[in-house]
Amino acid sequence: MNSTVLLVGHGSRFVEGNREIEQFAANWREQHPNWHIETCFIEFAEVLLDAGLDNAARHANDNSKKVIVAPLILNAAGHVKMEIPEFIEQARLRHPDIEFVYARHLGADEAVLTILNRNLRRVMSTLDMPDPKTTGVIILGRGSSDRIANGEVAKMARWLYEESDHEHIDIAFTGITFPRLEQVVRQQVALGMTQIAILPYYLFTGTLIERIKHQVARLQSQYPQTAIECGAYFGFEREIYELLTKRVLQADGDPDETETAMMECDGCRYRAAGNHEHEHHHHHSHTDISDKVTA
Repeated sequence: MNSTVLLVGHGSRFVEGNREIEQFAANWREQHPNWHIETCFIEFAEVLLDAGLDNAARHANDNSKKVIVAPLILNAAGHVKMEIPEFIEQARLRHPDIEFVYARHLGADEAVLTILNRNLRRVMSTLDMPDPKTTGVIILGRGSSDRIANGEVAKMARWLYEESDHEHIDIAFTGITFPRLEQVVRQQVALGMTQIAILPYYLFTGTLIERIKHQVARLQSQYPQTAIECGAYFGFEREIYELLTKRVLQADGDPDETETAMMECDGCRYRAAGNHEHEHHHHHSHTDISDKVTA
């Protein structure tokens, strides 16, 4: 593949989260030394989308004339469906000789399920391998006003249920939508769960990961009779690199990759027409003050 790849991370006010994305990109470059991989962020970082697209276009101008924009994001909500495509459209106007192809986001599939299974096993080991039938599981996502994005977390919970002996696998969110972590823990304790495994549905560290740590510590104090442990986020797991590579190869038209190459909202007739019925209402600020701290 001779295309230029622009890796788009979310960005975080927590500097270490941005550093992890930069390290992820460096590791990915080592895996694909023949690819030219640029990195940018949606917000809260130095190189934002417009600059990242321009940087990638300048390199592509001397090579394949193609830029593959790859969102390093698990679920497709407003940023993936609306914001990034809008920036790509503007970049196409600035760089008419460059072909911009929007790769799919990572999504919820077998690769993510493999990570969830592995993280659950790690937490169960920390808990000294208790009976899964008395151990509740909570998949803890970021939360979105986009019901499809929230549904991806629910799908993974169902898939994990199908592959395990745990009778209570629930979802919770850190913001925007409900239920929240505290509510689900309370429900699982009421159902007789003597252990609870919390699995963060996040790629990298950030403000919300720090918030989760504080929430878990508070819950451990609140329910001393229940063993509550929290797993790790996904970021540097092998499957994330593999899934991202797969998305790029799909976007580049690799005949061995048969899934849809283009992100479904790239060229979406609703977005292109400015139809607000299709708007996903994923803004940078929300009415709930507790949700204003992102990533």
